[in-house]
Amino acid sequence: MFYAKLIVTALAAGAALAHPGPHDILPRAEIQRRSDMAKRCADDVANFNQRRMTKRAMQKRWEGSDHNTTFEITTEAPYYESILNDTCVLTPEVTRGPYVWPRSQTLRQDMTEDQVGVPLWLDVGVLDMATCEPLPNALLDFWHCNATGSYSSFTQLSPNTPFEDLLSELNITDYDLGVTDLHTDDSTWLRGMWPTNDNGVMEMKTIFPGFYVERAIHIHVQVHTDWSVRENGTIIASDTVSTGQIYFDEEIEQRIMSLEPYASHTEINRTTNAEDSIFSQDAEGGFNPIVSVVPVDDEDLTKGMIGYITIGVDTTAIETFSK
Repeated sequence: MFYAKLIVTALAAGAALAHPGPHDILPRAEIQRRSDMAKRCADDVANFNQRRMTKRAMQKRWEGSDHNTTFEITTEAPYYESILNDTCVLTPEVTRGPYVWPRSQTLRQDMTEDQVGVPLWLDVGVLDMATCEPLPNALLDFWHCNATGSYSSFTQLSPNTPFEDLLSELNITDYDLGVTDLHTDDSTWLRGMWPTNDNGVMEMKTIFPGFYVERAIHIHVQVHTDWSVRENGTIIASDTVSTGQIYFDEEIEQRIMSLEPYASHTEINRTTNAEDSIFSQDAEGGFNPIVSVVPVDDEDLTKGMIGYITIGVDTTAIETFSK
């Protein structure tokens, strides 16, 4: 059983060459202001988490866009009781990285496609930190690498080559995040978006991510308000109120990386959270970017896991996006 702390996430400032980004490191005063917002909403977060987790204590029903599956959770109920009161809420921003590609981000609840790996159901709640209330119709935008470290839309870029070396190989000397086009194909796997419902909650099915050079295992997340999409499900415009990355506990990572196809990625060593240059900034000020996971079956991880995430967003911190 994995006693990773319950996340109530979002996202600390930082930039590294492995993930260059447009965001400056947030001033100490801004980090403190958002930390104070989080503390003010702590009780509301605890209640929000308890309602969602109690609903799943005995059974989870997943209803995606193209499937309907019911299964029983065999993890013992006391696990839930032990994490209900962990109410850390994070809101600072972190770089969105070089592998963001809005043209491949698609409106759907299952972004797995043909990718093989341990199933991961993300149960995501979003709170408006100005009001401590759930935020309906917030568009959650996820992307991450596959079990062996590659990103869709960038499949011809080696996950084992440092980003600086990739740029050198491509003869790029003036890289500008969000401007320089590095995409190599039109694949869309492990990229997806879905809005929160009236209760500020959404679900996304994916697989547990693998790893690539110089980065810990992570999932990129953006939260959009006032959003619109094209008929093909890709985003046209939005107000982006949170950008960041979420992580997993080292114990669960070790167990999953011992399974195939993750175990076949032997060309490089995995970077741990403690070694990651961005994770340390995500955790600054007492923030906790670790996803809380509950295995569907303690004895068989291949059956998948549920990851609980509550993202606290500052709806006054807006970055307007249009494409």
